[in-house]
Order: sequence, then structure tokens, then C-alpha cells
Amino acid sequence: MLLLAVDTATPAVTAALHDGSSVVAESSSVDARRHGELLLPAVDRVLAEAGVKLDAVTAVVAGVGPGPYTGLRVGLVTAATFGSALGVPVYGLCTLDGLAYASGLQEPFMVATDARRKEVYWARYESARARVGEPSVDRPADIAEQLAGLPAVGAGALLYPEAFPDARGPEHVSAGALASLAAEKLAAGEAFLPPLPLYLRRPDAQVPKNYKVVTPK
Repeated sequence: MLLLAVDTATPAVTAALHDGSSVVAESSSVDARRHGELLLPAVDRVLAEAGVKLDAVTAVVAGVGPGPYTGLRVGLVTAATFGSALGVPVYGLCTLDGLAYASGLQEPFMVATDARRKEVYWARYESARARVGEPSVDRPADIAEQLAGLPAVGAGALLYPEAFPDARGPEHVSAGALASLAAEKLAAGEAFLPPLPLYLRRPDAQVPKNYKVVTPK
């Protein structure tokens, strides 16, 4: 087994290789505006560090978000392209689940990433491997009361300490955590998400309301 994991749902552009037992190589950088420029070089670095070629990969794992439209689709399109070119399966994992897994917490907590517009993408967990319900997007003040007293993991929590006083890292998801989680799920025969984007809201770019289609005469 050689899993290639990628995630671009947060400002972190991250890639990793996992051999079924442990992470053998990982690369991460934080730049919310350069997902498209940074992901393929990150994949090249982890392949070079592991001393393998791309055709040694047996499956691809992709973080499906939730996340902003532009960054998120970079990782998913790249994963789909690798899967098609190599003829290997592509597995989707919730990005918040990767952060939860990396936290290692075995008590109730929540994960929050920055959704911009003064909102967070978030989900509640019973433990690092057990999410409660589906991810949501809300203003921190609107969910602070129902999550009071819970540790809060992720950049979204760290951005709003007044709503999440027990905020902590990891700040961003790592592909190494996603790959490790995927390896555990594969070994246990657990289901994955389809490798499709989890947006939770419409993209920022919209067609103007008074837009007129011009057709040639």
C-alpha cells in the first residue's frame, strides 16, 4: 500500500505519503492564495523524499472540505487527475475529521476552520475518530453557547478566542493526518466520502443579476 494524500481546503497546502503503517514523507506550506502553484511541487517533494515514482501510488486520499471554493477544488481536481492517470481509487475525507484525528483528543471537543465572512466551518466530536452530526458554517457568536466548555481545535477557533476560550492547535490540517486516518479506515473496512467538494455555501463569485447574454446576429 502507498497512499498519496492531499488537502487544499484550508490555507495549508499539504501532501503526504503513507505506506499502510506510517507516514513516510510529508510537505506542508501555508499560503491561502497559491494552492494551485504549491500543490504539485509538494507532491514532487514527498515522492522524492520517499524515493518512489508516482506510479507506485496505490490510492489517493483527498480532503473534501468544507472550505472556500477556489482552494478546495485545486486539491480535488488534482486527486481526481492522479486517480484517473494511475487507475487507482480516490477516497474522500472530511478535512475537519483530519484535524480532529490530529488532535488526538479522547473527550468531547469541536473543530473549526476559517470560513471567512466572519464565519467558521465547524463540527462537534466525541473523540478524535468520532464526529457528531454533519459539518456546518456559522458565525462564532451564534454557536458559542451550545459549545461552551468544549476544547476547540483549528484556525477558526484560534481566530475567535472570545467565542472559543479553550482554543488550541493543530491550526491547519496535515495530509499526514489524513493519510493515517485513511489507512485506519481502509484496514477496518470503513466507508469513505466521495471525492467531491463540500462547500456548504455558494461561491463568492456570482453572475450579476442584470447580466445579459449577448448572442451574435
